[in-house]
Amino acid sequence: MKKILVISDSHGDCEIVKDIRDRYKNKVDLLFHNGDSELSNDEKFWQSFFVVGGNNDFADFKDEQLTTLGQDLILQTHGHRYGINFGLEQLTLAAQQKKATIVLFGHLHRISCEKRQGILFVNPGSITQPRGPIKEKSYAILSLEEDLIKVQYYNRHHLPLKKLHFEFSRKESQV
Repeated sequence: MKKILVISDSHGDCEIVKDIRDRYKNKVDLLFHNGDSELSNDEKFWQSFFVVGGNNDFADFKDEQLTTLGQDLILQTHGHRYGINFGLEQLTLAAQQKKATIVLFGHLHRISCEKRQGILFVNPGSITQPRGPIKEKSYAILSLEEDLIKVQYYNRHHLPLKKLHFEFSRKESQV
């Protein structure tokens, strides 16, 4: 089993990014920050993260990146360039073209995870400024198993949000 941690939209809060990095240093395989950190790209802690830039980032971060982990190809983006305010259609097409199995994105500040056409889409919400019906400052941990992907959301105090735990079968017929 592989584990990845996903954070997004920290909007200048350097301390929570460092705290998450330090807490999970040897507990997850990869750390992802999906943009709008509003921090410099020369911060040393970024060496621990896969990081992309968002619409509020002025540092020289990549717009998106692909990462392979086990059987998964992970597409990471902030999402604003794919019109996610209006739905996931453009992002779904991009993921299909790139053959991604998991898409990590931010921008909306809303917790969400769903599987579409065999691709898992995960937004960890915002660690500083949540929006939408779930007002928790949050991040997500994905457990990637052979036949199953589990998504657990956590609050800023690193406590699991019990009602925000999801499981997705890798078998398309069971979705």
